[in-house]
Amino acid sequence: MENKYASRVALLQSAMAEKGIDALIISNTDPHSSEYPAGRWCQVEWVSGFTGEAAEIVITANHSGLWTDTRYFIQAGIQLKGTGIALHKTRVPDQVLIPEYLATALKEIPSHPVRIAYDGLCQSVERIKELRDALSAAYGADGYRLVDLPDFLSEFWKDRPAIPATPVTWPDQKLFGETRAEKLEWLRKEVASRGCRYMLVTALDEIAWLLNVRGEDIDYNPYVISYLVVSDNGSCWFVRDADNVPRVPEVSVTGYGALGTGLESMAGEGGSLLVDPSTLNGNVYDLLERTFTSGRIVFGTSPIIVRKAVRNRTEITNLRKAHLMDGLAMEKFLHWVELNVKSREPITEWDASVKLTELRSETEGYHGNSFENISAYGENAALPHYSTPVSGSAVIEKRGLYLVDSGGQYDFGTTDITRTVPMGRCSRKEKEDYTLVLKGMIDLAMAVFPKGTAGCQIDALAREPLWKNHRSFGHGTGHGIGHYLGVHEGPQSIRQNFNRQPLLPGMVTSDEPGLYREGKYGIRHENVLLCVEDGDNEFASWLKFETLTLCHIDTKPVRTRLLTDEELSWLNSYNKRVYKTLSPYLDPETRLWLKKKCRKLSRGWFE
Repeated sequence: MENKYASRVALLQSAMAEKGIDALIISNTDPHSSEYPAGRWCQVEWVSGFTGEAAEIVITANHSGLWTDTRYFIQAGIQLKGTGIALHKTRVPDQVLIPEYLATALKEIPSHPVRIAYDGLCQSVERIKELRDALSAAYGADGYRLVDLPDFLSEFWKDRPAIPATPVTWPDQKLFGETRAEKLEWLRKEVASRGCRYMLVTALDEIAWLLNVRGEDIDYNPYVISYLVVSDNGSCWFVRDADNVPRVPEVSVTGYGALGTGLESMAGEGGSLLVDPSTLNGNVYDLLERTFTSGRIVFGTSPIIVRKAVRNRTEITNLRKAHLMDGLAMEKFLHWVELNVKSREPITEWDASVKLTELRSETEGYHGNSFENISAYGENAALPHYSTPVSGSAVIEKRGLYLVDSGGQYDFGTTDITRTVPMGRCSRKEKEDYTLVLKGMIDLAMAVFPKGTAGCQIDALAREPLWKNHRSFGHGTGHGIGHYLGVHEGPQSIRQNFNRQPLLPGMVTSDEPGLYREGKYGIRHENVLLCVEDGDNEFASWLKFETLTLCHIDTKPVRTRLLTDEELSWLNSYNKRVYKTLSPYLDPETRLWLKKKCRKLSRGWFE
């Protein structure tokens, strides 16, 4: 029987031939450049069956390919099997990205201009510019045509989900430490300082932060699909199901589809409009060009991005509370896993995932998980973003390593934690890998660095223990995390890719080195770090990290000979703090179990 995804590719190739299209780009984002789109825009998955969130597809008359990064190479190899879609690897030394690929792949097309189509609703202006630059260099200004085909897949995707419109909520503004009126007034001043009268905000996380509003339009992300225009004398929110949105005095509300009319009205009043090209889609940009006269559209990085990433005192206090509550759920879960794996009744990865969500749901202020639980045993943990199947998931056995990567959305903040734990006897190699990854996590957590340091400048701290032993991992070490927002947010990051953004006091990042042996096992240790000040002297103003995550690190697989005295001291101090902080809230049985897990680790003469 023919693979259904191969059939879909063939169907699209036939439609392309009818329309005179030489290449079709299919993205995996929405009109707001979201990392995690609602089901309507999971276009890559519909075409290919690939479920990773970071991917794009290019289809030509004789080739179809999927571009994704190192986190998904193993997963893509499995999910693309039989589809005829080739894997193009990114974040590797010899990568050829889509603009460069298209600059050469269509050279054999006859002399007429090559025609490359995309869905302008789901391509940012920034991405379109990258494409234009590469194609202009390869084919000349007259040698290619870009064709915008909005919602192109709807013709073939018969059961395509509708744009969601879930209930909108306005949480208590005291949770955020700043009212929406204060945030809007700050933004108006920022916009005016750039010589503009208006700003069009297109990123969903920025809108949610600015308005102190939350929704459920996207799984695991508390966003409302919408656009927002902030002017010098008001703000207008363009949102679906506007009639049912509760009103607040600082914001006027109208329909999502009325954006064009609203922009036309503003254009007639005069003044320039600020917009961020990294999240503005091509369709809306075309609309802006038709309504605003030349020179009145000002491109610039959104001022909201950095301001949102730096937590105020209230947010930091609440975030500590979120991690305390999340840590309690995690300890109850890890205790449950250990007990049940030892019992006669087998538990699967899916059973464990369901139990973890159940325990989190009992926590105060819980609003769902911050991403899909990664519950992976043995060789499945070698897939960094493993998707645990409902049926047919692996039984967790009384040996080897089990990895669980998860997080919660709470009134008080967003959490993200990974623990790799032994289920029984582990091999010498598993223990060695476990310890080297742990060294990297500890070394980054202990970092001290001068103000102005970017994450990419300290990324090697988490990699060096692995590099010295000729081991490595392909993904980033740390990502920013939102405040009851997205689990992946910038602008800060800790990764090898160059990123100018310095780490600032109040910024939050993950700390998650890993190691993956295909077909065997995977290891990742992840805590969440808060950047804090560490004093001044004649050399610099100094920064360090505070570890927010509260959940013990299992010391059973640790090879202490691989740890320095400082690393061993950090590990013992961390586990001691976890027990001291969490034990008053645990039932006697779990408290006793945790006390044993947090016992001081000493060097073993037998190693």
